[in-house]
Amino acid sequence: MRTLLTLCLLAGFLWPAPAAAAQTPEASKSLAPWVPTPPEIVDKLLEAGEVKANEVVYDLGAGDGRVVIAAAKKFKARAVGVEISPKLVETAMQRIKEEGLEDRAKIIHGDLREVDLSPADVVVLYLLTSSNELLRPNLEKSLKAGARVVSHDFEVRGWNPVRVVLAQAHGRVHSIYVYKMPVSK
Repeated sequence: MRTLLTLCLLAGFLWPAPAAAAQTPEASKSLAPWVPTPPEIVDKLLEAGEVKANEVVYDLGAGDGRVVIAAAKKFKARAVGVEISPKLVETAMQRIKEEGLEDRAKIIHGDLREVDLSPADVVVLYLLTSSNELLRPNLEKSLKAGARVVSHDFEVRGWNPVRVVLAQAHGRVHSIYVYKMPVSK
């Protein structure tokens, strides 16, 4: 256990204690702890999703907004983040403002299970496999044919990825699963 605690401290995060997590309404709706995506993996996620200028990118569980900002700034996409934590929403909105991206990027404070994903061309996830399973019905119902779902490290069970990209960062290999929504029947 001491080794796990040391690794968490070295990585710059600690998993929230269950008792502490249950104290806030937002935490009880959270589908995963916030673990910042390494910057080099952010770009790999968006490249793997083949994000194009003016496409709409949604980042579910947007954290501090790094994926949203990269999508808007580097890929010239219109980007929307959905985040349950008011503190992270505030941080992300401040970063968007500092970058001058208010016309291309925004963060919605809300439950990612309830957001309308129909405008999305690409959806980025860094959640747990179990969380991806909870979102799967909404993704299948809401996303248009050809939309891509890009999941960092955790599969969407029951879907077959069109490709899996492996990328090295922070001393480990990250798996990027890319799924494409099929043409409706």
